[in-house]
Amino acid sequence: MNPLLSRMAPSATNMIRMDHTHVLATFHQYQADTSARVKKGLADTICVAMEIHAQLEEEIFYPALRAIADSDFMRKSVPEHDQMRRLIAQLRNLEPGHPSFDETFFELMNTVMHHVADEETLLLPTAERVLAGQLGAIGVQMAKRRLQLVASRGGEIAGGMARSMGAGSLVIGAGALLTCSYLLARPQGLRRSAAKHDGAVAPH
Repeated sequence: MNPLLSRMAPSATNMIRMDHTHVLATFHQYQADTSARVKKGLADTICVAMEIHAQLEEEIFYPALRAIADSDFMRKSVPEHDQMRRLIAQLRNLEPGHPSFDETFFELMNTVMHHVADEETLLLPTAERVLAGQLGAIGVQMAKRRLQLVASRGGEIAGGMARSMGAGSLVIGAGALLTCSYLLARPQGLRRSAAKHDGAVAPH
């Protein structure tokens, strides 16, 4: 495990809250009169961020919580993710100028907002009660897995963020946890670069 990643990774519940905050901020950058290019960039950024977020929850967070405290909300969480994926697939098959693009985008936003509200009021407080001593380690697992998922989709992430820049600086937030993964994955390279600027040679 990357030691920098181990030190910097938030707890599992804080990571999930950060993802929620960043994605909701990006949703609110979308306006009906936004240019087609920016609409496409915002949609792409959100779709990738939500797919990675859902995969992290389903592979790591939900199983850890389910082993200790199953609930009705736990049982409906994955179907809600599946509904989100269906809307993402529909959105990706539409061009921003299509009459259904805005409607599908806002349906996805409402689905995500409902899911976020349930998680933050029901699921995360439960996890913080029953998994209190494990949330740090689970957060490290999720951060490590995020690195792998981001590395496989770097082109999509960069393209979506580049197209969405016209929407303002908040859009950067939705990709922040994604793009910073590259920095966490390459601490040695960063140190070498910094050392060169200082006129020194970093040790191997």
